[in-house]
Parts: sequence; C-alpha cells; structure tokens
Amino acid sequence: METVNIIGAGLAGSEAALYLAKQGIKVRLFEMRPLKMGPAHHSNNFAELVCSNSLKSMNIDNACGLLKQEIKLLGSIIMEASEHTSVPSGSALSVDREEFSKYITAKIKNEPLIEIVYQEVETLPEGITIIATGPLTSEVLTKNLQTLIGQEFLNFFDASAPIIEKDSIDLNVAYYKSRYDKGEASYLNCAFTKEQYELFYRELVNAKLAPLKDFEHGYFEGCKPIEVMAKSGVDTLRHGPLKPRGLRKTFLDKPYAVAQLRQDNVSGSLFNLVGFQTNLTYGEQKRVFRLIPGLENAEFVRYGLMHRNTYVNAPGVLNYDLSLKVNPNIYIAGQLSGVEGYVESAATGIIAAINVTRRLKGLTKIDFSTMTMIGSLLNYVANANPIGFAPMNANFGIFPGARKLNHLKMAERAIAHLKDLIEAESL
Repeated sequence: METVNIIGAGLAGSEAALYLAKQGIKVRLFEMRPLKMGPAHHSNNFAELVCSNSLKSMNIDNACGLLKQEIKLLGSIIMEASEHTSVPSGSALSVDREEFSKYITAKIKNEPLIEIVYQEVETLPEGITIIATGPLTSEVLTKNLQTLIGQEFLNFFDASAPIIEKDSIDLNVAYYKSRYDKGEASYLNCAFTKEQYELFYRELVNAKLAPLKDFEHGYFEGCKPIEVMAKSGVDTLRHGPLKPRGLRKTFLDKPYAVAQLRQDNVSGSLFNLVGFQTNLTYGEQKRVFRLIPGLENAEFVRYGLMHRNTYVNAPGVLNYDLSLKVNPNIYIAGQLSGVEGYVESAATGIIAAINVTRRLKGLTKIDFSTMTMIGSLLNYVANANPIGFAPMNANFGIFPGARKLNHLKMAERAIAHLKDLIEAESL
C-alpha cells in the first residue's frame, strides 16, 4: 500500500496522520518548523493551539460540544490529548496548551508508520496528499495552489459579517423588503429612528477592537470595517451600508437609517448583517449590534471576522470527500478547507483520512449525513453558495431541522446515528 503525504502538522494534519497510521497506512508528514517558523507559532510542537486555550463547550446541546463528541467517537487525538491535559473551566474544554501539544507530538513521533520530514514543501509531492497547512499557508505553496485551482478560488483574508439566528430576530420590528421593492423582498430590514442611530453610532465608534497581529496589518484596504467607515463622519453609514432610501416599511414611515440582513443558508434559519465586516471584539459585537432595532436578543452563530486567513472557495473547489475537483489525489483539510475553528479543523483532518483510507482499501465513500454535525459541516463546505463564501464553524444553523428548543434531542440523534455508521462501516 502506498505512502500518504500530509503537509502540515497542525490539528488537522496530526489527526489525519494518526488516523491513517492506526489503519496500517504509512504516512510521510511534512512540517516546516523548526526550519522555518510561521508568524503565529511559538514552539516546535505539533498541533499547537495558537490563539486560545479554550476548545469551547463540552455540552452536546452546544454545536461545538456535539462536534467534539462526534470526533471522539472517531478516535480523535485532540480529544484524547484534552483528557490528559485539561484544566478547570466549568462546562468548557480548556487545556494546558504546552502540554496538549507535547502530548500529540509524542504520539506522532512514537508512531512507527509515520515518517516526519522537516522541510517546507514548495511543490506538491507525487501520490495521494492531504494539505493541512492552515490559514497561514506559506507563500510558495499558496502560489502552487493558485496555479492548480485558479487564483479566483483562493482567498487571503476573512472579511465576513456576523451571522444571526433568524429565530432570535424580533420580526415585530424587522420587516421584509427589497430596496424600492425591486425583485423579491428577500432582505430583513431594521429601521432606526434618529435617536436610536445616534446611540448606535456613539457606541460603535468607541467600541473595543480586537488587536491585529503584525502579519495581518494592511490586508483590508479594499474592505473597510464598519467601525472605520463610521469614524469618517456621523452620516457616513447612512450613505453607505445603513442607507435608508427605498426601504420604508409603509408609505408613512421615514426611517433615519436601516440595517439590512440577508438570508445566509438554504433553509432560511440564518441571516447575515450586510456590510458589517468588523474588527470589534466578539463581546463588543454582541453588545453594540444588539442596539440595532429588532436585534436586541440576537443570537450570533458567527461573529464578524477580519484577519488573514488563506482558504479555498470550497464549493467551487472541493468534492464532498474533501478532494480537489481538479485533482482527486489531493485532499484539503483544516482551515484551508473553508471551516473555522480548532475542533472543526481537527474534524476535517479525520474526515480526509477516513476518505483516503477507504479509497486505498477499495471501499465506497462515506456519506456522514446532515443528521450529524460533521455531515452538516461537510454539506456546507461542499454546497454553500460560492459567491461570498466564507469559512464556517459548527453551529445549529447549518443543521437541518434544528430549532432553539430541540438542540439536545437533535444532538442525541446525531450521536446515535454516528455510532450506527461507525459500526456498519467499521470506521
């Protein structure tokens, strides 16, 4: 059986390498550190948690909590390492970051079927290859990917607006309408009075910003954060993303400003705030954007993001099994595949490894089904609208049939379904 190449020893690459080795498959794992350090890394260990020591909630009625339980059933190394290195954090899963990475590094180095190659990969190797180089993929490899899949399918930073659960929007205040009634009334509109707008404006321009790292400065000239636009003048937003023209609820209404929300998924359970790309901290986004009329109780499934993040436009590039449409020998895993978050990245590493294993053993591809969080995430990556595609984390908004009050029931069903699938397919 041939050796599988894996590029990158982050969470996704580590998961993929150890899963394949457990299946008796030889792995050649390429990692450029310590020969070349990435701008966000601090050690030479594999599976380094760069930004936070929290892996979010453990409760299964939380989307990320459910995803953690699903990958644990599939033999996840990050879940194993978490159990050995966890620190008190209530219902959240937090770990000692250094010990967490050391644990996974030792597991990989002690696995005889894994050959570690310390070098920066500049040209893609021959044979089946899983690329798991993360959001800060090196410049040389990025250029090779551009050549392979086309430059228009590769993005270099996230400038995505917050996404809100529709059920949490006050539809007694927000109303459907398109500007000047052109086309379908597919936007939800939140109208401000002058007093409401002035309060929102003051809080927005004085809100706390998330600090940018050195390598992230200068990426957003063509896509200004809403708070930067606002600082150009009190009326700037009213002539831009909050323009009220053509958006009266009735003939007698005359809104001072209007925030629009656009449907973000097929089922209509998620809406994004149009033009609200932002660099506010998550806590400030929640506080300030809840000042928008109709969003007082808004539940955010994804906050706005503005940071460097190389990722493929997955719906146009990837098959459901995470292989490239232009070259099925190459699989993309981790944040490069169009998911957001540590656990989500790890999950795609396992999925890519499962698909490679089944291919090498002559078995059929696995459909994880949207009855599971893994399947819902894969469905989003493969089938989302490629226009304006942005990375997504696990959330019940992409989980068909999920409602505010049935998350626990849906999670229990997902776990039962995945257990049956694991047994039936010997995963």
